Amino acid sequence: MINRRTFSKAVGLGTGAAAVSLSGLQTDASAATAAQKPGSGSTAPTVPTITPGTHTEFSTLKHVKAGVLDIGYAEAGPAHGPVVLLLHGWPYDIHSFVDVAPLLADQGYRVLVPYLRGHGSTRFLSRHTPRTAEQSAIALDIIAFMDALKIEKATLAGFDWGSRTADIIAALWPERVESLVSTSGYLITNVKAQLSPALPAVEHNWWYQWYFATDRGKQAMEDEEKRIALCRYVWTLVSPNWNFSDAVFNRTAEAFKNPDYAAIVLYNYRWRIGLIEGERRYDRYEKQLAAQPSIHVPTVTLDAALDPFTPAGDGSTYRTHFTGPYLHRTIANIGHNLPQEAPTVFAQAVVDADHL
Repeated sequence: MINRRTFSKAVGLGTGAAAVSLSGLQTDASAATAAQKPGSGSTAPTVPTITPGTHTEFSTLKHVKAGVLDIGYAEAGPAHGPVVLLLHGWPYDIHSFVDVAPLLADQGYRVLVPYLRGHGSTRFLSRHTPRTAEQSAIALDIIAFMDALKIEKATLAGFDWGSRTADIIAALWPERVESLVSTSGYLITNVKAQLSPALPAVEHNWWYQWYFATDRGKQAMEDEEKRIALCRYVWTLVSPNWNFSDAVFNRTAEAFKNPDYAAIVLYNYRWRIGLIEGERRYDRYEKQLAAQPSIHVPTVTLDAALDPFTPAGDGSTYRTHFTGPYLHRTIANIGHNLPQEAPTVFAQAVVDADHL
């Protein structure tokens, strides 16, 4: 999930529940706002408001061999439209964007929603490939995905692991990024900075990370029934106002049955707090990321006010990392799974980022 160091800077100011509201977002997080493209006189179209949960499935699911993976992904929209990649987080899957994708497809975008490594129908091509999950490894998966589909440049939009992945690509390979939507702001991890203890309230929010560092947590993650129960519990904590149904959770929980799921999740969280070393092939990228590189592409950042990991300060704790055209929005009454809880808001942010 979210980078605890970013959050720790702001914990003394609260969790963001008293969010700064935008016009049209004070009480209805599915309301839309428009952004004007500087110097062009053009205004981004307004995305129609839909009720979350309007869609339940993707009409088109595909596979492509990319790098070390056979990546499963959903696709929507015209084949020759400008490309948007939607990147999910943990413990979620592509269905976080099941309402967002058709909204963007209706705006003329080609929308691609890949399962990250260890999730859903994505599989490693070789049983000999180490089941690692450094932040740069996941980013390189998406670069390989773009290469396999012959996509030079795309708008990247995500949350949680997806935000981090999109941030990394925008920072290290900006020529591949048209624009960016990053939920919870700047999430690139500096592992060395994670070695020092954070404030107690921050450590409390990361209970599952410390659980995964233990043999008990490892056993739980390696037991399919126990890990699914754990993931459902996380949903209730980080999205306190989201009244999701059994059907909604169970649809996503199918992605947690991937044979590499436990290994990927455990590796990611253990690596992130310095308990294990990463693969040497990724060292040069991690060295660059440890320097916390700036992001220059047009960016919209979104903070979900009820997400316990949202930094306080209306984006001020990470604003300096984004040096290009920029908008920030805090979304009232919404939790961690922002695109599924407020799909119109998320889709509008993608459109607005494309018009910055």
